[in-house]
Parts: sequence; C-alpha cells; structure tokens
Amino acid sequence: MLTNSRGISLVLAFAISALVAAFLSLMPDTSATLLLVAWGLSFSVSYLLVTITLEFLVFREIGNIYSLLEKIQKKDLSEINDKSLRSSLSPLGKINSIINSYALARQKEIDTLQKTAEFRKEFIADISHELKTPIFSAQGYIHTLLDGAIEDKQVRLKFLKRAAKSLDSLDVLVQDLLTLNQMESGVIKFIFTEFDLKLLIEEVIEELEHKASKRKIKIDFSFDHEKTYITKADYQKIYRVCQNLIYNAVKYNHDGGEVKVSLKSSKSTLQIDIKDNGQGIPPDDLKRIFERFYRVEKSRNKKDGGTGLGLAIVKHILEGHQSKISVSSTVGKGSMFSFSLPLIKDKKTLEKELAENKASTA
Repeated sequence: MLTNSRGISLVLAFAISALVAAFLSLMPDTSATLLLVAWGLSFSVSYLLVTITLEFLVFREIGNIYSLLEKIQKKDLSEINDKSLRSSLSPLGKINSIINSYALARQKEIDTLQKTAEFRKEFIADISHELKTPIFSAQGYIHTLLDGAIEDKQVRLKFLKRAAKSLDSLDVLVQDLLTLNQMESGVIKFIFTEFDLKLLIEEVIEELEHKASKRKIKIDFSFDHEKTYITKADYQKIYRVCQNLIYNAVKYNHDGGEVKVSLKSSKSTLQIDIKDNGQGIPPDDLKRIFERFYRVEKSRNKKDGGTGLGLAIVKHILEGHQSKISVSSTVGKGSMFSFSLPLIKDKKTLEKELAENKASTA
C-alpha cells in the first residue's frame, strides 16, 4: 500500500486530519459537527496536495530515472533527445536531467564510434583494393620473366616497363596517403608567401594543355587584364589544388569539350571557378566526392588512373588556408568547382582605389 503515491498520501492525510481534529477538540465550545467538517476538509486537502506533490515531484521523476537507467543498461539510447533536457525545480528532476545529459552524450559517442568503425572498414577495403592492383600487376610481369620470358629481349624490356609503371602507381598512392595523413595530423606545415595567382594558373594550364589537346579539349582562362591577383598562400599546395581540379575537368570531360577557368577579384578575396561541360556528377555522389578513394563511377577508376585521393587532399589543403571548396553539377551538362583565397592589394591598386574614393566623394 505504501509503495505508491496514493497509499502514502492516504496515510499522511489521515494523520494530518486527525491532528487537526484533535487540536480543535481541545478548544471549548467545539461541536461534533465542526470537528467532522474540519476533519473532512483537512483530510481532502491534505490528500490532494500530498498526492500531487508525490506524483509529480517524486514518483514520476524516480520513474523517469529508472527508465533512463534501464535504457543505459540495455544500451538502448535511440529514443533519448535534447527535448528531455528540461529544467526542473525538483532535486530529483535535476538528477534526471543530469542522467539524461549523460545518456545523450553516450548516444553521440556510440554513433561516432559506429560511423568510425564503418569508415574504417570501408577504408581498409578500399586501400586493399587500390594496393592489390599494382602489386599483382607487377608480380605478374616479374614472375612471367622469371619463368623464362627473360630470355626474349623484346618481351623482357616490355614487361619490365609495365612492372615499373605499376610500381610507380603504387608509389604515387603511398605518397598521397602519407600526404593526406600528415595534413590531417597537422605534421605538414603551410608556408605562406605572396604570389600572383594568375601566373600560377597559367603555369598549370600550360602543363595540362598537352593532355587536353590529345582529346581536342579546349582550356579557356578568363580574367581582367587590368587587375592584379596577388594572394598570400602556400604556393606549392595551391598549385596542387589547381592542378588537380583542372586535370579532373579535362579527364572527366568528353572529347572536344571545353574547360573554363575564371579568376575574379572582389574587395578582399579572389574567386577561382573551374567549369567543364562533361558528364557531370549525380546528386547522391556530390556529398561523398571528397572522401578518400571515392569515385563516382567505380568501373572507370583503372581506365582513367589516379589514386582517388586527389579531392580529399584538395579539401584539406583549402581547409588549411581557412577556405572551403564548393561544387555544383548537372548530370550530362558538367560540373563546376570553386574556392577562394585572400586578395593582397599592391601599392598601385591601393593608390588607384584611394583616387577613385576621393573622386566619388568630391
């Protein structure tokens, strides 16, 4: 009977009403009717107040605490959310809120660990696949030579070149993995210097023009010839960013296509847009293209080459420059990658802007 709020309320109400009636009975001229009415009112009011107090401030909070503890014990924290973290004047309510906060933090930790475990599995599977191909290829050529083909000079030279090419691909993959890991761990330091971003892009385009011309792809670079495009960044790493993005625009374009590179300046930033009119990227793949080893079409990875780490490296380089890369794409029409860098104004530009401001205020 005393294990629930109603039983406890009944006992307490009876005791309170009995004390009230006993106290009134000591007073002179107190009638039996008055004692009965006082006893009934005190009993009713005490019962209601004690029931409400116990039910809402004690038993309900204790029930919630037990429920949370059971969920934590069973590791079933899926139904816990931020709405449960309400403020309460009751000490038990505050305890409940603290336990709720702990349970929510545990749920977030569990979600993070599950995502990390899933990512680890995918990463191990991807890197195993990427390493397996060049290793098996080189092994095949070398074992063929050891089995007797080495006597044929023409075959020997051909197979050695192919084995060397496979090992070169393996070296590129390992170097990219090391670079990405060092960036994520903060080992690689960025060396910031001032340079002309326009000249850097022109150098990248000149390097890739030969590959583009083989497929009759035109690379168009547009900028304002009257403006300067000085920025402060790590030259080698920004070179790699532009090289990767322009190379991808050529690689995933169709024969006879066009790659448009535009460089624009605003008051304090330089905007770089690299646009192609190739096959485009499906919406479901846009969110994952900056992940390690992720490729939009798994079947084309060996045909087109690459390690699948280029865009992941690009993302980390730009994050190290306090910048972000954005992408928009339409399947069948092409894609556009964009990023920005700070604009460093030279003395000539500052003098020109000062003169224009004076003229406008005059």
